[in-house]
Amino acid sequence: MGTTTSKSRRAVVALTTPVAVLAAAALVWHASYAAFSGTTRSSGNSWSTGSVALADDDAGAARFQASNLVPGATDTKCIKVTATASVPGVVKGYAVNAVPSAQGLEDRVKISVVEGNGGTFASCTGFTATGTLITDMPLSTLATFNDYAHGMGGWAVTAGTQSRTYQVTWKFDTTGMTQSQLDALQGSQTGIDIQWELQSS
Repeated sequence: MGTTTSKSRRAVVALTTPVAVLAAAALVWHASYAAFSGTTRSSGNSWSTGSVALADDDAGAARFQASNLVPGATDTKCIKVTATASVPGVVKGYAVNAVPSAQGLEDRVKISVVEGNGGTFASCTGFTATGTLITDMPLSTLATFNDYAHGMGGWAVTAGTQSRTYQVTWKFDTTGMTQSQLDALQGSQTGIDIQWELQSS
């Protein structure tokens, strides 16, 4: 009788042990699943590029159309440039579309550019200078400043809309020329464009 009871106890213990191990494993899994957690999120992230735009008030017209020049001839006009940008940038002016002459007229037409405020393409009335960009530069020299990197000026534009006026003066300078040199310039023609460009900084 005592032997049977002892065997039964051993059998119960043997059967109980695996169950206890499984129960312990279940408790470990449940404890892991029930751990505290927390999250946070920075929502709505996006990226977009800035924009820059440049316009002037000449309505596509040429600034100067001088003909029948005589020694000492000169003229002055203004152009108002407006920048609209969402990012800071810098405006510079440089030469494009240079047209040299066979007689070298481009060496005798000299350009001065002054920047400031007030005035328009229609009239320089009210223009107030804030700085000089070039003085008496021959068109032939100006033509070599033909890209943004070598441009004149350096108007620092902030985000928003702002304007600046450029006063341009040309003169037909024949100082020191002989009569035969002057006569050689008859019937000659030259030309150049000044382009203003805004690049973001």
